[in-house]
Amino acid sequence: MRKISAYIISIALLFLSAVSQGQDTVAFPLKIRAGIEVSGPVIYMTDRNNFDAGGFISVDRNEKMAYLLEGGFSDFKYSQYNYDYRSKGLYLKAGVDFNLLKPTVSLGKYHALLGLRYGLSLFSSETPELSHENYWGTHSASIAPSNMTGHFLEVAPGVRTELFRNFSIGWSVRLKFLISGGGGKDNRPVYIPGYGDGGRGANAGISYYMIWNIPFRTITAITKKERSPATGTESTQPSQDMQNITRPGSMF
Repeated sequence: MRKISAYIISIALLFLSAVSQGQDTVAFPLKIRAGIEVSGPVIYMTDRNNFDAGGFISVDRNEKMAYLLEGGFSDFKYSQYNYDYRSKGLYLKAGVDFNLLKPTVSLGKYHALLGLRYGLSLFSSETPELSHENYWGTHSASIAPSNMTGHFLEVAPGVRTELFRNFSIGWSVRLKFLISGGGGKDNRPVYIPGYGDGGRGANAGISYYMIWNIPFRTITAITKKERSPATGTESTQPSQDMQNITRPGSMF
């Protein structure tokens, strides 16, 4: 009889616990993403003086945040009536993307992003030809290539949407803030790969991406509904964290 009573009491306690603290869940796939920036090659088809090719790799930490590494190569040429300029080199960006959509809306397919980046540019800057005309005639000179290192910060809001299974497209606005151009006060580079106009403390641009997605794990996002013991009302609160549950067959 005691065993039966204990069993009934246990069932009652479980029932009351479920009523007082229910929870909503949604399966959320975490993904590795590889994207290529497509506007650079398209612009190069119409302007042969500016070649830029880049891409990124990102890994989801959870439904709200992903780690990102971005890189590219730039070859920039510019000509004025009295000088020619060239800048060529690599750039790297490291940072995070925050997904502003709720898991029930995003589902791992749709993203409204806010990205934060630190940028590093390793490049050479040169002026192959420079001319100056005055009363005594025209004088020609050149500035030999010099290796420079630029540093900048970037804020990148954007959106991303999945067109079909494991393939997405997206765009992001680039708001860039220069820390150091690498040439000092008297020898500022005209163009910094990955950043843009080296004579400005802030630059803006936009990038368009084609993205391949590789799901590697599915987690369960939990939203808890807690019933107040005093009032009997329910309040919805996000869970403290995700419950990392690996689901079989979630790789593809």
